[in-house]
Amino acid sequence: MTEAIENKRKMLIFRSDHRGTKEMDLLMGSFAKKHVPEMTEDELMEFEDILKEHDPNLSTWLTGKEDAPAHFQTPLFERLKNHRFQ
Repeated sequence: MTEAIENKRKMLIFRSDHRGTKEMDLLMGSFAKKHVPEMTEDELMEFEDILKEHDPNLSTWLTGKEDAPAHFQTPLFERLKNHRFQ
């Protein structure tokens, strides 16, 4: 692993854990801690794009109240939708 990739992983975990709403902090943070260490570079880029979305949008999509935009309908986003924190 290169140092740049490891730094990106740390940054994504931190950003996931500090979203702004407690619910999203818990959901995104626990998902990131569990899955980011094993993600490919492409998945890291995709996850970074997901993190750019606003919490209300993500919450609506992750709870199934609305479908996520087509570009988010990927295996990684499905793993996130199915993630349950403890």
